[in-house]
Amino acid sequence: MGPFSEERQYQRAAAIQRLLDTNPQLDDEVRAMWQRKLTELSFNEATYNYRVKVLYTDMRDKQTKGWMA
Repeated sequence: MGPFSEERQYQRAAAIQRLLDTNPQLDDEVRAMWQRKLTELSFNEATYNYRVKVLYTDMRDKQTKGWMA
């Protein structure tokens, strides 16, 4: 994840939509996952930054669990 870019988010949305449109054989669960990803893309910087912070804070907390008594 890099700095927020509205253009990049639209590129991601187009790529996911293209995947869904050109692969009718996708398993229902896989299709649902990609549709959810498409729906949940952030198109504003505040939401994007919040999600990045939550993701990396959670990853850090899991990796450092138990280091400090």
